[in-house]
Amino acid sequence: MKTMNKLKFKLIAFIACYLALQPAVAQNQHGWRGPNRDGTYPDTELLKEWAAEGPELLWETLDAGKGWSSPVIVEDRLYLTGMNEDETKEIFSAYTLKGEKIYSIEYGNAWNKSYPDTRTTPTVVNKKAYVISGQGEVVCIDLKKGDIDWTVDGKAQFEVKTGSWGTSEAPLVFDNKVIFCPGGDQTTMVALNAKDGALIWKSQSLGELSSYVSPLLIEHNGIRQIIGIGGESIFGVQPETGEIQWAFSNWGEDFAFKNGDKISCNTPLFKDGKIFFCNGYNLNSYMLQLADDGKSVSKLWKNSDLDTHHGGYVLVDGTIYGSNWLNNSKGNWVAIDWNTGETQYETPWEGKGKGSIIAADNMLYCYDEKRGYVGLVPASPEKFDVISEFRITQGEGPFWAHPVINNGILYIRHGNALMAYSIRQ
Repeated sequence: MKTMNKLKFKLIAFIACYLALQPAVAQNQHGWRGPNRDGTYPDTELLKEWAAEGPELLWETLDAGKGWSSPVIVEDRLYLTGMNEDETKEIFSAYTLKGEKIYSIEYGNAWNKSYPDTRTTPTVVNKKAYVISGQGEVVCIDLKKGDIDWTVDGKAQFEVKTGSWGTSEAPLVFDNKVIFCPGGDQTTMVALNAKDGALIWKSQSLGELSSYVSPLLIEHNGIRQIIGIGGESIFGVQPETGEIQWAFSNWGEDFAFKNGDKISCNTPLFKDGKIFFCNGYNLNSYMLQLADDGKSVSKLWKNSDLDTHHGGYVLVDGTIYGSNWLNNSKGNWVAIDWNTGETQYETPWEGKGKGSIIAADNMLYCYDEKRGYVGLVPASPEKFDVISEFRITQGEGPFWAHPVINNGILYIRHGNALMAYSIRQ
Protein backbone atom coordinates (compact mmCIF):
# COMPACT_ATOMS: atom_id res chain seq x y z
CA MET A 1 0.00 0.00 0.00
CA LYS A 2 2.86 2.38 0.89
CA THR A 3 4.51 1.67 -2.47
CA MET A 4 1.24 2.39 -4.26
CA ASN A 5 0.82 5.67 -2.37
CA LYS A 6 4.37 6.69 -3.28
CA LEU A 7 3.67 5.97 -6.94
CA LYS A 8 0.49 8.02 -6.81
CA PHE A 9 2.36 10.89 -5.14
CA LYS A 10 5.08 10.80 -7.80
CA LEU A 11 2.50 10.75 -10.56
CA ILE A 12 0.64 13.71 -9.09
CA ALA A 13 3.92 15.60 -8.63
CA PHE A 14 4.92 14.88 -12.22
CA ILE A 15 1.59 16.13 -13.56
CA ALA A 16 1.82 19.26 -11.42
CA CYS A 17 5.34 20.00 -12.66
CA TYR A 18 4.33 19.36 -16.26
CA LEU A 19 1.40 21.74 -16.01
CA ALA A 20 3.56 24.36 -14.33
CA LEU A 21 6.01 24.25 -17.21
CA GLN A 22 3.34 24.79 -19.87
CA PRO A 23 3.04 28.35 -21.25
CA ALA A 24 0.50 30.23 -19.15
CA VAL A 25 -0.65 31.93 -22.32
CA ALA A 26 -1.88 28.65 -23.82
CA GLN A 27 -5.54 28.92 -24.74
CA ASN A 28 -8.26 26.33 -25.05
CA GLN A 29 -9.56 27.94 -28.20
CA HIS A 30 -9.85 26.85 -31.81
CA GLY A 31 -9.97 29.40 -34.60
CA TRP A 32 -8.04 31.93 -36.62
CA ARG A 33 -4.80 30.59 -38.19
CA GLY A 34 -4.38 27.60 -35.93
CA PRO A 35 -3.84 26.96 -32.21
CA ASN A 36 -1.52 29.94 -31.70
CA ARG A 37 -2.90 32.36 -34.33
CA ASP A 38 0.44 32.19 -36.14
CA GLY A 39 -0.45 30.10 -39.20
CA THR A 40 1.60 27.10 -38.05
CA TYR A 41 -0.22 23.78 -37.60
CA PRO A 42 1.09 20.85 -35.49
CA ASP A 43 0.37 18.05 -38.01
CA THR A 44 3.27 15.76 -38.93
CA GLU A 45 3.92 12.92 -41.39
CA LEU A 46 2.47 14.96 -44.23
CA LEU A 47 3.14 14.46 -47.93
CA LYS A 48 6.27 16.14 -49.26
CA GLU A 49 5.02 15.96 -52.85
CA TRP A 50 1.60 15.78 -54.48
CA ALA A 51 0.36 14.08 -57.61
CA ALA A 52 0.19 16.25 -60.73
CA GLU A 53 -3.55 16.80 -60.24
CA GLY A 54 -3.03 17.60 -56.54
CA PRO A 55 -3.67 15.61 -53.35
CA GLU A 56 -6.70 13.36 -53.06
CA LEU A 57 -9.97 15.30 -52.87
CA LEU A 58 -12.00 13.80 -50.01
CA TRP A 59 -15.10 15.96 -50.42
CA GLU A 60 -16.33 19.37 -51.46
CA THR A 61 -19.39 21.48 -50.77
CA LEU A 62 -20.78 24.49 -52.61
CA ASP A 63 -23.27 25.60 -49.94
CA ALA A 64 -20.96 27.49 -47.56
CA GLY A 65 -22.20 30.93 -48.61
CA LYS A 66 -19.86 33.61 -49.94
CA GLY A 67 -17.02 34.43 -47.60
CA TRP A 68 -13.29 34.74 -46.98
CA SER A 69 -13.26 33.20 -43.52
CA SER A 70 -11.57 29.88 -42.74
CA PRO A 71 -13.13 26.68 -41.40
CA VAL A 72 -12.61 25.62 -37.77
CA ILE A 73 -12.52 21.93 -36.88
CA VAL A 74 -13.30 20.81 -33.33
CA GLU A 75 -13.66 17.10 -32.53
CA ASP A 76 -16.07 15.64 -35.12
CA ARG A 77 -17.49 18.91 -36.43
CA LEU A 78 -16.44 21.65 -38.84
CA TYR A 79 -17.71 25.23 -38.46
CA LEU A 80 -17.73 27.97 -41.07
CA THR A 81 -19.25 31.40 -41.69
CA GLY A 82 -20.65 32.76 -44.96
CA MET A 83 -23.48 34.84 -46.41
CA ASN A 84 -27.12 33.95 -46.96
CA GLU A 85 -28.58 33.76 -50.48
CA ASP A 86 -29.55 37.42 -50.77
CA GLU A 87 -26.19 38.43 -49.23
CA THR A 88 -27.68 40.62 -46.50
CA LYS A 89 -27.03 38.36 -43.51
CA GLU A 90 -24.08 36.34 -42.30
CA ILE A 91 -24.64 32.66 -41.52
CA PHE A 92 -22.90 30.17 -39.26
CA SER A 93 -22.88 26.56 -40.45
CA ALA A 94 -21.97 23.26 -38.80
CA TYR A 95 -20.82 20.28 -40.91
CA THR A 96 -19.77 16.70 -40.31
CA LEU A 97 -16.20 15.86 -41.23
CA LYS A 98 -17.56 14.37 -44.46
CA GLY A 99 -18.89 17.75 -45.58
CA GLU A 100 -22.55 17.14 -44.72
CA LYS A 101 -24.29 20.24 -43.40
CA ILE A 102 -25.96 19.78 -40.00
CA TYR A 103 -27.45 23.25 -39.57
CA SER A 104 -27.09 26.92 -40.53
CA ILE A 105 -28.25 29.98 -38.62
CA GLU A 106 -28.19 33.70 -39.36
CA TYR A 107 -26.26 35.62 -36.72
CA GLY A 108 -25.64 39.15 -37.98
CA ASN A 109 -25.64 41.78 -40.72
CA ALA A 110 -23.19 41.56 -43.60
CA TRP A 111 -21.02 44.50 -44.53
CA ASN A 112 -23.04 46.48 -47.08
CA LYS A 113 -20.33 48.43 -48.88
CA SER A 114 -17.13 47.46 -50.70
CA TYR A 115 -16.37 43.69 -50.66
CA PRO A 116 -19.22 42.49 -48.40
CA ASP A 117 -18.32 38.78 -48.19
CA THR A 118 -18.13 37.35 -44.66
CA ARG A 119 -14.74 37.68 -42.98
CA THR A 120 -14.93 36.42 -39.38
CA THR A 121 -13.41 33.00 -38.64
CA PRO A 122 -15.25 31.47 -35.65
CA THR A 123 -13.47 31.11 -32.33
CA VAL A 124 -14.66 27.95 -30.56
CA VAL A 125 -14.30 27.55 -26.78
CA ASN A 126 -16.20 25.23 -24.42
CA LYS A 127 -18.93 24.21 -26.89
CA LYS A 128 -19.57 27.83 -27.87
CA ALA A 129 -18.63 29.69 -31.07
CA TYR A 130 -17.87 33.42 -31.07
CA VAL A 131 -18.09 35.47 -34.26
CA ILE A 132 -18.15 39.15 -35.28
CA SER A 133 -20.25 40.34 -38.20
CA GLY A 134 -19.09 42.81 -40.84
CA GLN A 135 -21.28 45.39 -39.10
CA GLY A 136 -19.56 44.87 -35.74
CA GLU A 137 -22.04 42.59 -33.95
CA VAL A 138 -20.33 40.25 -31.48
CA VAL A 139 -22.27 36.98 -31.22
CA CYS A 140 -22.09 33.83 -29.07
CA ILE A 141 -23.56 30.64 -30.58
CA ASP A 142 -24.42 27.44 -28.71
CA LEU A 143 -22.93 24.71 -30.89
CA LYS A 144 -25.14 21.86 -29.67
CA LYS A 145 -28.43 23.73 -30.02
CA GLY A 146 -27.47 25.78 -33.06
CA ASP A 147 -28.94 28.83 -31.34
CA ILE A 148 -27.67 32.32 -30.50
CA ASP A 149 -26.90 32.75 -26.79
CA TRP A 150 -26.27 36.49 -26.91
CA THR A 151 -25.47 39.39 -29.24
CA VAL A 152 -23.74 42.70 -28.53
CA ASP A 153 -24.19 45.43 -31.15
CA GLY A 154 -20.75 47.01 -31.25
CA LYS A 155 -21.89 49.92 -33.36
CA ALA A 156 -24.67 50.88 -30.94
CA GLN A 157 -22.78 50.17 -27.71
CA PHE A 158 -19.21 51.19 -28.57
CA GLU A 159 -19.62 53.45 -31.63
CA VAL A 160 -17.54 51.21 -33.87
CA LYS A 161 -15.53 53.12 -36.46
CA THR A 162 -14.09 51.10 -39.32
CA GLY A 163 -12.37 51.75 -42.60
CA SER A 164 -13.82 51.04 -46.03
CA TRP A 165 -14.23 47.28 -45.47
CA GLY A 166 -16.08 47.00 -42.19
CA THR A 167 -15.18 44.73 -39.30
CA SER A 168 -12.89 41.83 -40.29
CA GLU A 169 -11.96 40.31 -36.95
CA ALA A 170 -11.94 36.86 -35.41
CA PRO A 171 -12.55 37.36 -31.66
CA LEU A 172 -9.90 36.37 -29.14
CA VAL A 173 -11.42 34.32 -26.28
CA PHE A 174 -9.72 33.41 -22.97
CA ASP A 175 -10.38 33.60 -19.22
CA ASN A 176 -14.12 33.97 -19.86
CA LYS A 177 -13.41 37.10 -21.90
CA VAL A 178 -14.25 37.86 -25.53
CA ILE A 179 -11.91 40.51 -26.94
CA PHE A 180 -13.16 42.90 -29.63
CA CYS A 181 -11.54 46.01 -31.15
CA PRO A 182 -14.20 48.63 -32.02
CA GLY A 183 -11.84 51.55 -32.59
CA GLY A 184 -13.24 55.06 -32.67
CA ASP A 185 -13.57 57.84 -30.11
CA GLN A 186 -15.07 55.85 -27.22
CA THR A 187 -12.59 52.98 -26.89
CA THR A 188 -9.95 50.95 -28.73
CA MET A 189 -10.52 47.45 -27.31
CA VAL A 190 -13.19 45.89 -25.09
CA ALA A 191 -13.57 42.68 -23.11
CA LEU A 192 -17.02 41.06 -22.94
CA ASN A 193 -18.15 38.31 -20.59
CA ALA A 194 -18.11 35.07 -22.60
CA LYS A 195 -21.21 33.79 -20.79
CA ASP A 196 -23.58 36.71 -21.34
CA GLY A 197 -21.83 39.46 -23.34
CA ALA A 198 -21.73 41.90 -20.42
CA LEU A 199 -18.95 44.49 -20.53
CA ILE A 200 -15.96 43.59 -18.34
CA TRP A 201 -13.72 46.49 -19.35
CA LYS A 202 -13.03 48.90 -22.16
CA SER A 203 -9.70 50.54 -22.90
CA GLN A 204 -9.11 54.20 -23.51
CA SER A 205 -9.37 55.40 -27.10
CA LEU A 206 -6.35 55.99 -29.29
CA GLY A 207 -8.59 58.03 -31.59
CA GLU A 208 -8.07 55.65 -34.51
CA LEU A 209 -10.28 53.60 -36.79
CA SER A 210 -10.34 49.89 -36.09
CA SER A 211 -8.14 47.78 -38.32
CA TYR A 212 -8.83 44.41 -39.97
CA VAL A 213 -6.63 42.47 -37.54
CA SER A 214 -7.49 39.70 -35.06
CA PRO A 215 -5.70 40.37 -31.74
CA LEU A 216 -3.09 38.10 -30.14
CA LEU A 217 -2.55 37.00 -26.50
CA ILE A 218 1.12 36.76 -25.49
CA GLU A 219 3.21 36.25 -22.35
CA HIS A 220 6.58 37.87 -21.64
CA ASN A 221 8.50 37.51 -18.35
CA GLY A 222 5.37 36.13 -16.73
CA ILE A 223 3.34 39.15 -17.87
CA ARG A 224 0.40 38.59 -20.21
CA GLN A 225 -0.65 41.13 -22.82
CA ILE A 226 -3.07 41.42 -25.69
CA ILE A 227 -1.42 42.73 -28.83
CA GLY A 228 -3.83 44.71 -30.99
CA ILE A 229 -3.66 46.80 -34.13
CA GLY A 230 -5.50 50.06 -34.76
CA GLY A 231 -5.80 52.11 -37.90
CA GLU A 232 -2.36 53.61 -37.29
CA SER A 233 -0.80 51.89 -34.25
CA ILE A 234 0.20 48.55 -32.83
CA PHE A 235 -0.36 48.43 -29.06
CA GLY A 236 -0.30 46.24 -25.93
CA VAL A 237 -3.22 45.93 -23.50
CA GLN A 238 -3.29 44.63 -19.91
CA PRO A 239 -5.80 41.73 -20.11
CA GLU A 240 -7.26 42.15 -16.61
CA THR A 241 -7.96 45.89 -16.69
CA GLY A 242 -7.89 46.96 -20.36
CA GLU A 243 -5.18 49.54 -19.73
CA ILE A 244 -3.09 50.29 -22.83
CA GLN A 245 0.54 49.69 -21.81
CA TRP A 246 2.21 51.01 -24.95
CA ALA A 247 1.53 52.03 -28.54
CA PHE A 248 3.88 52.21 -31.54
CA SER A 249 3.23 54.12 -34.76
CA ASN A 250 6.71 55.16 -35.94
CA TRP A 251 6.42 53.55 -39.37
CA GLY A 252 8.54 56.10 -41.20
CA GLU A 253 7.99 58.72 -43.88
CA ASP A 254 7.32 56.16 -46.62
CA PHE A 255 4.16 54.90 -44.89
CA ALA A 256 1.18 56.67 -46.45
CA PHE A 257 -2.26 55.64 -47.69
CA LYS A 258 -4.66 57.46 -49.94
CA ASN A 259 -7.53 59.14 -48.08
CA GLY A 260 -5.97 58.21 -44.75
CA ASP A 261 -7.49 54.70 -44.76
CA LYS A 262 -4.78 52.68 -43.01
CA ILE A 263 -5.07 49.05 -44.10
CA SER A 264 -3.66 46.66 -41.49
CA CYS A 265 -4.79 43.06 -41.92
CA ASN A 266 -2.29 40.64 -40.40
CA THR A 267 -2.02 39.27 -36.86
CA PRO A 268 1.54 39.81 -35.53
CA LEU A 269 4.00 37.05 -34.65
CA PHE A 270 5.50 36.83 -31.14
CA LYS A 271 8.52 34.92 -29.84
CA ASP A 272 10.99 35.51 -26.99
CA GLY A 273 9.86 39.06 -26.29
CA LYS A 274 9.93 40.09 -29.94
CA ILE A 275 6.90 41.20 -31.97
CA PHE A 276 6.95 41.01 -35.77
CA PHE A 277 4.45 43.06 -37.73
CA CYS A 278 3.98 44.04 -41.36
CA ASN A 279 1.28 44.91 -43.86
CA GLY A 280 1.03 45.93 -47.52
CA TYR A 281 1.06 49.27 -49.29
CA ASN A 282 4.74 49.88 -48.48
CA LEU A 283 4.26 49.67 -44.72
CA ASN A 284 7.30 47.35 -44.69
CA SER A 285 8.23 44.92 -41.88
CA TYR A 286 9.12 45.79 -38.31
CA MET A 287 10.55 43.87 -35.40
CA LEU A 288 9.80 45.33 -31.98
CA GLN A 289 11.39 44.40 -28.66
CA LEU A 290 9.01 44.37 -25.72
CA ALA A 291 10.54 45.77 -22.52
CA ASP A 292 11.01 43.46 -19.54
CA ASP A 293 8.13 45.12 -17.70
CA GLY A 294 5.88 45.01 -20.79
CA LYS A 295 5.27 48.76 -20.73
CA SER A 296 7.18 49.89 -23.80
CA VAL A 297 8.67 48.67 -27.08
CA SER A 298 11.70 49.58 -29.12
CA LYS A 299 12.33 49.04 -32.82
CA LEU A 300 14.99 46.42 -33.56
CA TRP A 301 14.90 46.42 -37.34
CA LYS A 302 12.93 47.27 -40.44
CA ASN A 303 12.74 45.33 -43.71
CA SER A 304 11.46 46.91 -46.93
CA ASP A 305 11.05 43.68 -48.96
CA LEU A 306 8.28 41.92 -47.02
CA ASP A 307 5.05 43.90 -46.70
CA THR A 308 2.30 41.27 -46.67
CA HIS A 309 -1.06 42.52 -47.94
CA HIS A 310 -3.57 40.28 -46.12
CA GLY A 311 -2.31 36.69 -46.53
CA GLY A 312 -0.45 36.36 -43.24
CA TYR A 313 3.10 35.14 -42.61
CA VAL A 314 4.71 32.26 -40.70
CA LEU A 315 7.86 31.67 -38.67
CA VAL A 316 9.72 28.39 -39.25
CA ASP A 317 13.16 27.71 -37.71
CA GLY A 318 14.18 31.35 -37.48
CA THR A 319 12.89 32.47 -40.88
CA ILE A 320 9.73 34.47 -41.63
CA TYR A 321 7.92 33.53 -44.85
CA GLY A 322 5.16 35.38 -46.69
CA SER A 323 4.31 37.29 -49.85
CA ASN A 324 4.77 41.00 -50.46
CA TRP A 325 2.68 43.75 -52.02
CA LEU A 326 3.82 45.22 -55.35
CA ASN A 327 0.30 46.32 -56.20
CA ASN A 328 -3.18 45.02 -55.37
CA SER A 329 -2.89 42.14 -57.83
CA LYS A 330 0.82 41.41 -57.80
CA GLY A 331 3.50 40.32 -55.35
CA ASN A 332 6.53 38.09 -54.80
CA TRP A 333 7.25 35.46 -52.16
CA VAL A 334 9.78 36.45 -49.53
CA ALA A 335 11.87 34.97 -46.72
CA ILE A 336 13.57 37.13 -44.09
CA ASP A 337 15.69 36.32 -41.03
CA TRP A 338 13.83 36.64 -37.71
CA ASN A 339 16.84 37.95 -35.77
CA THR A 340 18.41 40.36 -38.25
CA GLY A 341 15.65 41.26 -40.72
CA GLU A 342 17.96 40.33 -43.61
CA THR A 343 16.15 39.24 -46.78
CA GLN A 344 16.95 35.62 -47.66
CA TYR A 345 15.03 35.65 -50.96
CA GLU A 346 12.38 37.56 -52.89
CA THR A 347 11.01 35.40 -55.70
CA PRO A 348 8.00 35.49 -58.03
CA TRP A 349 5.79 32.42 -58.27
CA GLU A 350 5.70 32.02 -62.03
CA GLY A 351 2.30 32.88 -63.47
CA LYS A 352 0.84 33.54 -60.02
CA GLY A 353 0.75 36.41 -57.56
CA LYS A 354 0.80 37.05 -53.85
CA GLY A 355 -1.48 35.19 -51.46
CA SER A 356 -1.96 33.53 -48.09
CA ILE A 357 0.44 31.15 -46.36
CA ILE A 358 0.42 28.55 -43.59
CA ALA A 359 3.02 26.01 -42.41
CA ALA A 360 3.13 22.44 -41.13
CA ASP A 361 5.77 19.71 -40.90
CA ASN A 362 8.51 22.00 -42.31
CA MET A 363 6.50 22.74 -45.44
CA LEU A 364 4.81 25.93 -46.62
CA TYR A 365 1.32 25.90 -48.11
CA CYS A 366 0.86 28.90 -50.40
CA TYR A 367 -2.54 29.91 -51.81
CA ASP A 368 -2.25 32.19 -54.82
CA GLU A 369 -5.00 34.82 -54.74
CA LYS A 370 -4.76 35.61 -58.46
CA ARG A 371 -5.69 32.29 -60.11
CA GLY A 372 -6.31 29.96 -57.17
CA TYR A 373 -3.22 27.77 -57.25
CA VAL A 374 -2.15 25.92 -54.11
CA GLY A 375 1.60 25.36 -53.84
CA LEU A 376 3.70 23.07 -51.65
CA VAL A 377 7.09 24.61 -50.79
CA PRO A 378 9.85 23.38 -48.44
CA ALA A 379 10.45 25.84 -45.60
CA SER A 380 14.02 26.70 -46.56
CA PRO A 381 15.64 30.15 -46.53
CA GLU A 382 17.73 29.09 -49.53
CA LYS A 383 15.03 29.44 -52.21
CA PHE A 384 11.32 29.46 -53.02
CA ASP A 385 10.99 26.03 -54.64
CA VAL A 386 7.44 24.95 -55.53
CA ILE A 387 7.55 21.15 -55.37
CA SER A 388 3.88 20.61 -56.29
CA GLU A 389 0.91 22.74 -57.22
CA PHE A 390 -2.70 22.40 -58.29
CA ARG A 391 -5.52 24.79 -59.08
CA ILE A 392 -8.83 25.40 -57.30
CA THR A 393 -11.66 25.53 -59.85
CA GLN A 394 -14.76 25.56 -57.63
CA GLY A 395 -16.20 28.74 -56.12
CA GLU A 396 -16.05 32.37 -57.17
CA GLY A 397 -14.42 35.68 -56.29
CA PRO A 398 -10.89 36.42 -55.05
CA PHE A 399 -8.96 33.54 -53.48
CA TRP A 400 -8.54 35.28 -50.12
CA ALA A 401 -9.45 32.66 -47.51
CA HIS A 402 -6.52 31.30 -45.48
CA PRO A 403 -5.99 27.51 -45.74
CA VAL A 404 -6.34 25.24 -42.69
CA ILE A 405 -4.72 21.90 -41.81
CA ASN A 406 -6.29 19.50 -39.31
CA ASN A 407 -5.62 15.80 -38.74
CA GLY A 408 -3.81 15.36 -42.05
CA ILE A 409 -6.47 17.17 -44.09
CA LEU A 410 -5.94 20.43 -46.00
CA TYR A 411 -9.03 22.63 -46.19
CA ILE A 412 -9.26 25.23 -48.95
CA ARG A 413 -12.10 27.73 -49.20
CA HIS A 414 -13.04 29.76 -52.29
CA GLY A 415 -16.16 31.87 -51.94
CA ASN A 416 -19.11 29.52 -51.42
CA ALA A 417 -16.94 26.42 -52.00
CA LEU A 418 -15.03 24.41 -49.42
CA MET A 419 -12.75 21.51 -50.34
CA ALA A 420 -11.02 18.89 -48.14
CA TYR A 421 -7.82 17.18 -49.36
CA SER A 422 -5.90 14.29 -47.82
CA ILE A 423 -2.24 15.29 -47.36
CA ARG A 424 -1.09 12.64 -44.87
CA GLN A 425 1.58 10.17 -45.98
